[in-house]
Amino acid sequence: IDMDNFILMAFIATLGTWFITALGAATVAFFKYPNPKALNLMLGFASGVMIAASFWSLLQPAIERAENSSNLPAYFVATAGFLFGAFFMWCSDKVVSFTTRRANSTQGKPNERLNRIIMLVLSITLHNIPEGLAVGVAFGALHNSTHELEGLMSAITIAIGIGLQNFPEGAAVSIPLRREGYSRKKSFLLGQASGMVEPVAGVIGAVLVVYIEVILPYALSFAAGAMILVAVHELIPECQSNQKTQPYCATTGIVLGFAVMMLLDVMLG
Repeated sequence: IDMDNFILMAFIATLGTWFITALGAATVAFFKYPNPKALNLMLGFASGVMIAASFWSLLQPAIERAENSSNLPAYFVATAGFLFGAFFMWCSDKVVSFTTRRANSTQGKPNERLNRIIMLVLSITLHNIPEGLAVGVAFGALHNSTHELEGLMSAITIAIGIGLQNFPEGAAVSIPLRREGYSRKKSFLLGQASGMVEPVAGVIGAVLVVYIEVILPYALSFAAGAMILVAVHELIPECQSNQKTQPYCATTGIVLGFAVMMLLDVMLG
């Protein structure tokens, strides 16, 4: 198969994940205040999916690739890429926090609720970058795969998993905007815009690993580190927001999300 086809496949897959973000954002047309239990369950499910995908679809293939092609020990390659991915997301979060504080300091009296929404939009947009990269890297890795069908199934599984967790993210952006008084149309447009970076990142990820194969194990583990940090730092605390009244709602979502992603990956990959 021509190398360009893998890049095109990555682009189509990330267009799909963006489309699911838009579907989630479109829920703002039906309600202004979502059911907290349903939202927490969805966010929990999303975090479970991301944690499972980080290992089975990203770290495990990274270790296998490093063992076969890297001059460095596989454990070093996987650990370095993983830590760098987490560090990248941490730096991104710090940049968002700094720019938001600067914006507030020039406005006099800060609007705390609006500030939280801006942070939410920017953080979701930022963490969609490594998600898009993860899909792109998975499809780009197919160009030199000895098990092309298995690799394709694994790449599709990553795209499905990321798409699943994009749905509540789209809703998590558009619905708070609606509550702040934005129109349904504007809330939807801003909500779906958070996923627009995924096709761009997907193409970049695919191009990099297709033409610079040596970075593939690092790229896979980088995406895993970024996804784990997002899941643990943002999604899990968010879905546990009303843990006292519904102690196992979000936990159930996390377990189900992990189980579904593990099942898909092991069964298809």
